[in-house]
Amino acid sequence: MSQAPHGRVHTIFHDTRDFTPFRGGHVRTPVRGLTDGVGGVLSGVLSGRDQARISVVGSVPRLRMLSSKPAKAMHDAVFTSTEPERLLALGRMYPGWAGLCLVVSGLLTYKHGGYLRASELLQRGLTTRIDDDASQFSSIYLGQVVTRVEVAERIEVPVLFSEESVFLALSHCLREMGMMEAALEAVVGLPPSLPSALARCTAAYSLGRHRDVVLWTEGLLNTDDLSAALLLIRARSQRARGDVDSAQAALKEVLRRRKTSLVLRNDAMTDRALLALDQGRRTLTPWARKPAPAEELETLEVIRKDAEMRRLWENDFRQLGGE
Repeated sequence: MSQAPHGRVHTIFHDTRDFTPFRGGHVRTPVRGLTDGVGGVLSGVLSGRDQARISVVGSVPRLRMLSSKPAKAMHDAVFTSTEPERLLALGRMYPGWAGLCLVVSGLLTYKHGGYLRASELLQRGLTTRIDDDASQFSSIYLGQVVTRVEVAERIEVPVLFSEESVFLALSHCLREMGMMEAALEAVVGLPPSLPSALARCTAAYSLGRHRDVVLWTEGLLNTDDLSAALLLIRARSQRARGDVDSAQAALKEVLRRRKTSLVLRNDAMTDRALLALDQGRRTLTPWARKPAPAEELETLEVIRKDAEMRRLWENDFRQLGGE
């Protein structure tokens, strides 16, 4: 949860907008990644589009007949080129379009997996103003551009060209580079939504800000795979804080919905087993927690003493040998 300007508390995962730029999320697995790749190649061949180009929903929007020269060059660079350098050259040629060229080239570089360069391009694009012609081009032609962004481990969300697509991609780039504070800062200002909440809590969990993760996800229910993934992060933060009962409740909610991704259900079962081990249980039943037998404790104490004596003997031996 997050504090609103007037003292009200609101969730970071419940999007109240009538329209959001997000499409259905995907849980990536090795098998799914393979089939997605094959399917992408086949669809690219059938549609005549190179899969290295920037992705669009449906067909490429047609260019208007009376478009300006920069608009024609930009349309060609965005929808027919696979090289970010072409967009960068266009930005140098038309300074009023430079910010838009940097952002789109950053998203294309992100698609190719160049996280360091993509982060640099996206950050420069966000701080470069564009003129009215470039802004109009963006609203007319880039609405169908879609970017598959990894908002959490193995969780990808296709995002239409928008503020969210740019900042979520930037946040993922920064996470890949180990810059967790900057990754969290990149998504803090986004409107509430499950994808932005996932990116936010993923960075906060990596930073050890478990209290924030628990507060931000209060009241969350398992309604789809994105919310299930967010509940897993919540359960892990609660486990890190030692709140075993609340962690168990979050994992139970992940397992409640039958159509939850098998990968996420398996993760929840693994986390339940880890909770049981933390408590010294042999099963997951409430009455299975038993203290270690006295003879086991005595054996452990003897092992510890023996290891300590051996360490002291080795130190004395080294001193006698002049080491």
